[in-house]
Amino acid sequence: MKSLRRTAATALLGFALGLGIAQPPAGAEPETPRTLTAPAPAPAAAEFNVRDYGAAGNGSTNDTAAINKAITAANTAGGGIVRFPSGTYESKNTIRMKSNVTLQLDAGSTISGNGADTYDPPEPNQWDDYQDYGHSHFHNAMIYGDNLSNIGFTGSGVIDGDGALITGNPKPGEADKIISLTRCKNLTLSGITLREGGHFAALINNCDNVVSDRLTIDTAMDRDGWNIISTTNVKITNAHLEANDDALAFKSDYALGAKLNNGHVTVTDSYLSAGCCNALMFGSETCGDFTDYRFERITIKGSDKSGLGLVSMDGAKISDVHYKDITMTDVRSPIMQKVGTRKRCGNNPGVGSISNITYTNIKANGTTPSFSPTLWGESGSGRIHDITFTDVDITVPGGNGTMSTNPPSNDPKDYNPKAIGTRPAYGWYIRNADNVRFTDSEVRFAANDGRPSVIADNSTGVRFTRFTAQRGSNSPSDLLFQSVDGYCVAGSANTNGGALRISQTGSSQNCGGGPSRYEAENAAYSTGSTVDSDHTGYSGTGFVNTPNTVGAYVEWTVNATEAGSADLVIAYANGTTTSRPLDIAVNGVTVAAASPFAGTGAWTTWRTVTVPVALKAGANTVRATATTANGAPNLDCLDGPA
Repeated sequence: MKSLRRTAATALLGFALGLGIAQPPAGAEPETPRTLTAPAPAPAAAEFNVRDYGAAGNGSTNDTAAINKAITAANTAGGGIVRFPSGTYESKNTIRMKSNVTLQLDAGSTISGNGADTYDPPEPNQWDDYQDYGHSHFHNAMIYGDNLSNIGFTGSGVIDGDGALITGNPKPGEADKIISLTRCKNLTLSGITLREGGHFAALINNCDNVVSDRLTIDTAMDRDGWNIISTTNVKITNAHLEANDDALAFKSDYALGAKLNNGHVTVTDSYLSAGCCNALMFGSETCGDFTDYRFERITIKGSDKSGLGLVSMDGAKISDVHYKDITMTDVRSPIMQKVGTRKRCGNNPGVGSISNITYTNIKANGTTPSFSPTLWGESGSGRIHDITFTDVDITVPGGNGTMSTNPPSNDPKDYNPKAIGTRPAYGWYIRNADNVRFTDSEVRFAANDGRPSVIADNSTGVRFTRFTAQRGSNSPSDLLFQSVDGYCVAGSANTNGGALRISQTGSSQNCGGGPSRYEAENAAYSTGSTVDSDHTGYSGTGFVNTPNTVGAYVEWTVNATEAGSADLVIAYANGTTTSRPLDIAVNGVTVAAASPFAGTGAWTTWRTVTVPVALKAGANTVRATATTANGAPNLDCLDGPA
């Protein structure tokens, strides 16, 4: 056990389930306002005060038995709130959560860990070899639960490991987590503070429907903040997470003996800090696929590995991840993407991929020593593709001299940014990547650097539009393309306003225009649709608002110079919380059935969905048809081949 202990501050913990008034069927614009009658208020949840079950709350008496009695009573009664009044509740044993129970920590209350080494022992796990020990065992925690529903931790208090939790592999009786949950549904984790969490302040695996608001994690003396593993439908707001290892990590391992999917996640208005490692991270455990992630309005302060890290090491396909309005300071690797071949997952995984990732309004400065922002794919199916940077400004420490521009060394089984040798570009290093676009973006250094600002190697379709790069006094070029098919640099300059120096070997230039844009307001659409302009952020002169009916549609005519595959990118807004799926048909044949168009958070927030299709030479009809009574989302435009 750790010898270091410290006095706990306030503690709070609880869980709240709320009932809302039913809303009319969601529509881009409700046609006729309806008068709703609010239902009678639901009866208050039954409350179970831990002191009534024998808890002393004096900081020395072991209160675990009393806490577990209160939890059992609430569960037996059909659910309720287990309340912790102000006080310090020493817990020498594992607290066992049960379904339909909320732990609510009032102001001034603390659940405190203890070094008596009497927590539940780790359970055996036949899948140990596929992930680290801490990811493989769940019982050895301050609070544990499996296969639970409707549970929560809310209030304004603290759960404090108090120096008693282990950061490495625990011995029997030792705990390495504060909260450990598997196979849970409907979890709320809000308002409380988790402090000194050992290996993990919170670890959840295979959960669904997770809501968190105003969660604070202070485990900078220990290791990870919150690991969210093989979990779907997550909404995190106003988090403040300070960790030594990973602050907020999304992973998918094989600890439960299956490859599980992940996705439909939003994280907004939050602060993250990581001491030794990663601030906002995908991986390194990446067995199951990941899709539909939105990260907005996030501040990152300090990260000794990646600020925004995204790796596929174990076969995962990672797609549709969008970063917006993020500021990073003192990060060694501001942006890191890598596909590796570790394959540490059951069922013989192949090589994964990374695709359809966007970065918008990202500001970052690095710390010394630094790793250049990197996109590193694997050859073949493991290539990175369809990555967009818009208004991304990065300042790196710089200070290197000139060096060989050959690809650096790489350990394909290691996710760490340092597993790739010193990048021969001070700014962006891109390898094995396709369709990478930079618009209105910039890269600078703090100290003069002799390397090019950008090197793209063995890639296709790398495009820079209005890109600004600082020039090192001894650098051989500003942008270097090595074996790149179809690069383009347009409207770009160095920081002094001069032209960028472009060099290439074995590469071809193609500035034949970007995608062709087809505005929805100029397309055909179903009867009853309107062209509106009351929600800002659209392109063109407006957007199409269809009726809220099954079969409502917008149909574009898309031209292709030659037959072949293409990506169609449809821009939309959906201000509801319910997906509005669309069937996408090309020339009368459905190519994507019930393609999800998830909620965007507001009608003024526009997102894109990419649909791979096959087009014939000449004119092609592309119809997006609503499959539910909610109709289509507001449709702005479609980007097709040039």
